[in-house]
Amino acid sequence: MIDALKPSRPARSHGFAYRLGWWICRGIVIFLAVSVGLTLLYKFVPVPYTLTMAMDPNPVTKDWTSLDAIDRNMVDAAIAGEDGRFCSHSGFDTDAMKKAFERNMQGGRIRGGSTISQQTAKNVFLWQGGGYFRKGLEAWFTVLIEQIWGKRRIMEVYLNVAETGIGTYGVEAGAQRYYNKPARSLSRVEAARIAAAFPQPKVRAVTGASGFTLRHGNAIARRVNVVRGDYDSCVYR
Repeated sequence: MIDALKPSRPARSHGFAYRLGWWICRGIVIFLAVSVGLTLLYKFVPVPYTLTMAMDPNPVTKDWTSLDAIDRNMVDAAIAGEDGRFCSHSGFDTDAMKKAFERNMQGGRIRGGSTISQQTAKNVFLWQGGGYFRKGLEAWFTVLIEQIWGKRRIMEVYLNVAETGIGTYGVEAGAQRYYNKPARSLSRVEAARIAAAFPQPKVRAVTGASGFTLRHGNAIARRVNVVRGDYDSCVYR
């Protein structure tokens, strides 16, 4: 009779599974609330600091600047160098991702297929580096900023948090560092040089560039005028 009153082992297992499921669901709800809340907040206020900045061993220099105070050459150079379909995709450029995968399978220098939206999501909310888990989070935040921020705000945030040199973040700080002028006064070639360094700002020189960086910067400068109009229409209506 006494043994019959004792809880069985399966009942204890069932209770553990229930509690585990409850905590997982609670974690998911909290994550969704925090991620949506931060995205809504950053639609209106400058991003104060990022994980990338916090993990940078160098002194950080940054200067948040509104898009109205950044020369259009810089916007067009970023589109020309990083994401030619910025205004036409919804956050992900599947063609670019497929081509990058095919090139990487052939060996040589690893190329990425991330859009400006994906890079912004990573730079603002996440950490640098790969891994499927981080890429999954990046996809989630990319969807959020596309839906909540819109293209113009994405570009504004991108140009303020992207690393433009060792310990240097944003095009305003980059313009001051390399050209001793504000971002509103960048020439087409100067903007192209900064955009050419975006993927690897710690190793690509903005001034005194040579080799691939020099050729890439020159190519971006030539494409700036092509971008203006149709390809930057989501930023300048």
